[in-house]
Amino acid sequence: MSNNKAFTLWLTGLSGAGKTTLAALLVTELRARDVRVEVLDGDEVRTNLSKGLGFSKEDRDTNIRRIGYVCRLLSRNGVVTVSAAISPYSATRDEVRRSVEQDGARFIEVFVKCPIAVLAARDVKGLYKKALAGELQGFTGVSDPYEEPLAPDVVVETDRESVEFSLSKILSALEQRGLILKTDLSKPRKVRSLFSGRSKNHTQRSSTVRVTERGTSATILTKLFLRSRLKRR
Repeated sequence: MSNNKAFTLWLTGLSGAGKTTLAALLVTELRARDVRVEVLDGDEVRTNLSKGLGFSKEDRDTNIRRIGYVCRLLSRNGVVTVSAAISPYSATRDEVRRSVEQDGARFIEVFVKCPIAVLAARDVKGLYKKALAGELQGFTGVSDPYEEPLAPDVVVETDRESVEFSLSKILSALEQRGLILKTDLSKPRKVRSLFSGRSKNHTQRSSTVRVTERGTSATILTKLFLRSRLKRR
């Protein structure tokens, strides 16, 4: 993994905020820097690793602990891990952080922030509308709690920022901590915006993210990623 260091990047936020989109783009960018990386997407984990679990607090915590355990194993063996799951309870996220850090890896918490009103407007399945109308119970952020991080390492606001700018904020934070190598600024590469329903304002930046030459990645787990379905995790 060259001079890069293993770590877990934990994307937390409400359903539809953009976690899966950012995770997919982060994996592409990290592999372009010759970083070994795997992604654990909340929806995919529910289908595979946590099949049969419900949405009680106990089951939600069990799901997050399982994701955290896999992140811990990968990170301590030199593989960068990106988790994209709602992970609504701060105590459980902190528990995962401690377990990862106890094995000598870094844990970077990214709060993918977006207001309920914007999420409802983006929601093609109408789940937020049903939850807000009281027709859907146990929906995180509406009828079930979501505890926002009090001191996240990075905050991205997907209702105000372009996906390129959010991505660059996360990559810059990793560079500043010495977890990944800085990019070769002579080799720009375009990244297509995938957030739906986002507004345009002054926080948007250039549509290029600059990376070094493309490398290879060792696959350790069956890929658990890249479906951007809107569902509770």
